[in-house]
Amino acid sequence: MKNTVFLILFNLLCLIGFSQSNIRLNNYWENTYYINPASIYSEYKYVFSGAVRQQWLLFQGAPITGFFTAVGMFNTKKNTQIGHIGLTIFSDKIGYTSLLNISPSYSYSVRLNKSLLMNMGIAYKVQSFSYDMTKSTLGTADDPAIYSNETKWRNQNADMGVEFVGRSILIGASSQNLFSLFNQDNSSQSNSNFLYVMKKYKLDNSFYLQSGICAIQNKELSQLELNVSTFFNTNNHPDLIQFGIIYRTRNEIGVLFGMDLGNSVRLAYDYDYNFSGIRYSSIGSHEIMLTWKFGKLPDCKCRELYK
Repeated sequence: MKNTVFLILFNLLCLIGFSQSNIRLNNYWENTYYINPASIYSEYKYVFSGAVRQQWLLFQGAPITGFFTAVGMFNTKKNTQIGHIGLTIFSDKIGYTSLLNISPSYSYSVRLNKSLLMNMGIAYKVQSFSYDMTKSTLGTADDPAIYSNETKWRNQNADMGVEFVGRSILIGASSQNLFSLFNQDNSSQSNSNFLYVMKKYKLDNSFYLQSGICAIQNKELSQLELNVSTFFNTNNHPDLIQFGIIYRTRNEIGVLFGMDLGNSVRLAYDYDYNFSGIRYSSIGSHEIMLTWKFGKLPDCKCRELYK
């Protein structure tokens, strides 16, 4: 028990101490592994997910972001301990700049009591950042100073996180790009921190509500995200159809939609609109996500969230 308490305090102190938004998805509530390497979807042995986000439609050079994640279970111990290894591939293109992250992760889950799990995770990250000067607009096209600087370089970084999973609640904290805190040259992506709570309320056997709140800090920028969704279900598909809304301070709102396409595939879609100055040049942002889940473990009690 002393070791468990120490691990909890160590994770929380580290994450709070690093408190300082970054590029991310709106649909990360579908799978918090997108923002936290500690997230474990332990009802399935393998989970694969891909997502594409087209931001600020009609705005020239606007960001196009792609994610791919893969997580697999490698060990269980009497249904009380579970380990996962994972991989995230992330690409982002804005104007003439491109970023690629390749990030393997390790996560481990421990049952604290009959109704509470603690997940801990860490990820190593290789970041490649480049400029495509052929797509830039220059005042002097043949300026030799432009081509004397580096147009591509590579950094190393790390993420860490913790999650507490109860029967109807999820609490998590994560810190991304930890090395950027200590090395100012390692700034292709700055440190970002997340603290979130998600709660589900069962209304009857046909549907339930999910609400979530997430605080995000990145350098001097702090944001708050609110999410409310309704899930309609059947005996075979507990999350068959989802309708939801999301609000991000101070001026962005979006709608969420999700549905099962079969026993192992789920589709999620998001449209959001920014009411700041960008609204004069854009009609909003689109995001689509597909998730594949294989190897369902009906007897596994490693994660009893929402059961």
